[in-house]
Amino acid sequence: MRQNLKKVAPIKVDESPKLFPYVFRFKNSCGNCAKRSKPKLIYLLLFSLISSCFVFAPDLLCFPYPSALFLIDSSIKEIENRVSESHIESPKTSQNEESISCDRTGYRSDICFMKGDIRTHSPSSSIFLYASNDLTDHVLQDKIKPYTRKWETSIMETIHELKLVTKDVKLFGDKHKCEVIHEVPAVLFSTGGYTGNLYHEFNDGLIPLYITSKRFNKKVVFVIAEYHKWWEMKYGDVLSQLSDYPLIDFNKDKRTHCFKEAIVGLRIHGELTVDPSQMQDDRTTINEFRNVLDRAYRPRINRLDRLEEQRFHARVAKRRKAQRPKLALFSRTGSRGITNEDLMVQLAQRIGFEVEVLRPDRTTELAKIYRVLNSSKVMVGVHGAAMTHFLFIKPGSIFIQIIPLGTDWAAETYYGEPAKKLGLDYIGYKILPRESSLYEKYDKDDPILRDPNSITKKGWQFTKGIYLNDQKVRLDLHRFKKVLVDAYSKSIS
Repeated sequence: MRQNLKKVAPIKVDESPKLFPYVFRFKNSCGNCAKRSKPKLIYLLLFSLISSCFVFAPDLLCFPYPSALFLIDSSIKEIENRVSESHIESPKTSQNEESISCDRTGYRSDICFMKGDIRTHSPSSSIFLYASNDLTDHVLQDKIKPYTRKWETSIMETIHELKLVTKDVKLFGDKHKCEVIHEVPAVLFSTGGYTGNLYHEFNDGLIPLYITSKRFNKKVVFVIAEYHKWWEMKYGDVLSQLSDYPLIDFNKDKRTHCFKEAIVGLRIHGELTVDPSQMQDDRTTINEFRNVLDRAYRPRINRLDRLEEQRFHARVAKRRKAQRPKLALFSRTGSRGITNEDLMVQLAQRIGFEVEVLRPDRTTELAKIYRVLNSSKVMVGVHGAAMTHFLFIKPGSIFIQIIPLGTDWAAETYYGEPAKKLGLDYIGYKILPRESSLYEKYDKDDPILRDPNSITKKGWQFTKGIYLNDQKVRLDLHRFKKVLVDAYSKSIS
């Protein structure tokens, strides 16, 4: 891809400093003074001219000031930095250029850019580029798995591989004739892998899709490998903010779809985040993605508000007059559930919160969850995929993540740090061994309680088996009260 970057013209170094040895070649000997007594006026004029150069036009007539040299050096460094980064957009190509260019330097994902006469052929899991510039008299082929967990071999083995094939249009042009012609580009990606887990649906799918497609300003078609109807229904409101066109189920739709440009694979910047430095405009952040969510769910939320007001008009009006800051609590059953949740809710209410307990399942409408969180000052929950919902609360709100034993790194990496980037006031409440159900199961000096890091270092299976699947939380309410009181003070200030 790098060969497609525009060439930077070599910077011409002004050689005017070389004039100075001749203009100022004065020596201390009187003999030299006698030799040069005649042209003193000329020297004076030349000296005046060069002095004015420094004052009035250093960037036009003379060699640059140190500040100007610094700016040039900064520009060069900026260009070098941009070249060394993961590429933000497709390579710059001329209007008639036909190409397939893949960037495989990313740790998290591969991505390929195609331009020219592009035709899909789902029966052979292929995307063809028909070249007319005599590139070759035989077929060239590349392969890609368009999913954003490239480093995770076990899950990538489940992702369907696509072939990107270049053919000579003169030899093969009669095959795979266009049945559907699109005037806008395509972005092709997979909804396989861990799709079905809320964290992965946002981290591996929706946010990378936003990053990759934003520059098209909704004038783009999404072509989905390993498509799930439920996924489209669940995220249809969000997808409508990213594309003006219907989705294409790559595997099921056997027609030949033709495009002039396509991106295969998605860019990903990190955990639940958007890195402005890797975006085309250098300004887009995760907050802009949250604005997409707000636009997606706003019409539905407005309808729900109207329905509620019609059904409970008097009650709603009374409640709004005496409204208290709302705390949204994500409740878990089974592993990592809070065994004294009812007492914790009562404590929060006594402190002054209006508490709403959320128990979402796979059928819960996301707009309804967004509605609750968007109107909440505080969100509380135990570490797990549901914490992805922090994307639904407004920047400036408070996010309290309860961190069970053995989950410190994951809690901070996957939710704590991303929450700060969104502009949330993040509080990580690390439980003590006595607040864990494991305290009753293991000896007090067991490394599982005393040194969880020594256990998690053994591998994911140990972490999952002991700390994720076999642990519940019983909050020390005296200790947790301090966190709630602090959050309440902030929420009413």
